[in-house]
Order: sequence, then C-alpha cells, then structure tokens
Amino acid sequence: MAEALLRNRLAAIGMDAHVHSAGLLDDGRPATPEGVEAMAALGLDITAHRSTRLTAGAIAAADLLVGMAREHVREAVIVDPPAWPKAFTLKELVRRGEAAGARADGQSFDEWLDKLGAGRPQTDLLGSDPGDDVADPIGAGPDEYCRTAAELDQLIGRFVELGWG
Repeated sequence: MAEALLRNRLAAIGMDAHVHSAGLLDDGRPATPEGVEAMAALGLDITAHRSTRLTAGAIAAADLLVGMAREHVREAVIVDPPAWPKAFTLKELVRRGEAAGARADGQSFDEWLDKLGAGRPQTDLLGSDPGDDVADPIGAGPDEYCRTAAELDQLIGRFVELGWG
C-alpha cells in the first residue's frame, strides 16, 4: 500500500522516482483482497502487486529505505550495515522531518536525510514501538486495512510535503 501511495504522490508533483517495495516475506505473494479494496477506495489499483523479498543488492542500490516498522529497518541494517544513515521507519522519517524542518531550497535530498539522521542511535531500532511502527493489518478485517491505508496516506503526504514542498 505504501509503495502505491508514495509513487502516486511523487508522480502528482512531477517527481520521477523509482519506488519499489520489498519485505521479509516470500516473493510473489499478491496483495490481500482487503488491501486491494482499501487502496481502491483511495483511487489506486494494486491488483498487479506481488511481494518481493528484501535483498542486499536492493538495499545497497536504494537512496532511501523506508520501513513500516522497526523490524524492517533493523533487518535492512543487519543485511547491509552501511544502510543505517538512509534507513528509517515512515513514522520516524516524518517525525524527524517535522523536527528538523522541510528540505530547504537548494538543499540536496541526501543533505536533508543527513540532517534528519544526525545523532540518531542505532539502539532506536530495538523492540517495537507504536511511535515508529505502522500496524500491520495482515489477518485483520477490511476496517483495519482502511485505517492503515488512511494512516499511510497521511504520513506519506506529510513526507512528500516536507521533502519536496
């Protein structure tokens, strides 16, 4: 859901970006029917989506890694330790962006990410925390998927606003 939302938001502002999701589950799983319905309610079609397992190559190639939960960021950093400065949970990224301020005119995206991650200890990845983790709706009903989709839409909207104005 987050991949489709971010791709849609960036396209709406004319940002040509490669947005790709990967996770900790097996390759090839389709989006759940509840996820498809929740995204359709937001005007997005994710019926063609298939899961992709996170790999070291994908981590190394990414300019930014955005996990839905600390466990996702933790796994990326375990697989590729140099990924730490570019790996955040979505909630953490928005929180740090709000605290540091929006990306300034002329400031590169990498410079802004460096500012967001300044002084950030890796111990922040320990455990789970509702302040950092978006609840996973897998196994829940349609209402929970819609709640998660709405939360992701709000967070991604705020991230795009902070990063690109």
